[in-house]
Amino acid sequence: MRRKIFSCLFWILVWEAVSRLVGNVFLLAGPVNTVTALVHLVHDSDFLYSILNTSLHILCGFAAGSAAGIAAAVIAHNSRMFQDLMEPLVRVIKTIPVVSFVILLLIQVGSRMLSFWIPVLVVFPVLYLNTKAGLGAADISMLEMTEVFDAGRIARIRLVYLPALRPYLLSAFSLSLGMCWKSGVAAEVIGQPLETIGNGLYRAKINLDTARLFAWTLVIVLLSAAFEKAGMLILKKILTHRVKVCT
Repeated sequence: MRRKIFSCLFWILVWEAVSRLVGNVFLLAGPVNTVTALVHLVHDSDFLYSILNTSLHILCGFAAGSAAGIAAAVIAHNSRMFQDLMEPLVRVIKTIPVVSFVILLLIQVGSRMLSFWIPVLVVFPVLYLNTKAGLGAADISMLEMTEVFDAGRIARIRLVYLPALRPYLLSAFSLSLGMCWKSGVAAEVIGQPLETIGNGLYRAKINLDTARLFAWTLVIVLLSAAFEKAGMLILKKILTHRVKVCT
């Protein structure tokens, strides 16, 4: 813990030193300027609503993309034909740049729901591939044992598949939560829906307010870290509890 605090303080001091060397707050605002801008930002009337609006869209997109990815992986695990159909789709979603999806969605659905749909598209392939890999890593001898003793589908899921899936799902969720915030806010910056974090970033940019830009960035980092920490804690408890119950 002390090392982490020391590392953070070190880089804050480096940031302050570089900003003083530059000597121009419009080019590089320092930590003090950023904190001051953040205090002013908190007192803006639309600050809280922007945070809630963006957070709700991103988290709903994360949930929808996760559910769709897991469901598709389960079907693909049981159906070779479905797996073959999904392979090119997942490959396309993985390789197409986020900005291309943003532009396409702007044409199709407008800007308001961008920070929902982009996380869905970002999360879906990650959960699909990791869930499919986890299902494929299930212990074959345990599966054969459940068949021999006619344990049934529910017992097979509890005793074999959930323990195998746990590390894959935790890895996928950890990666996806961070990617959701990056892609969701980036989509808002491009699409410019009002009263969102992305809109706040863009307004700071066109006003050449670097301190405010850094303040919004700090808010994004803190929100992303907080949601990832809380989300992973909840998911670990749920999955660990399920695995203990199953075994």
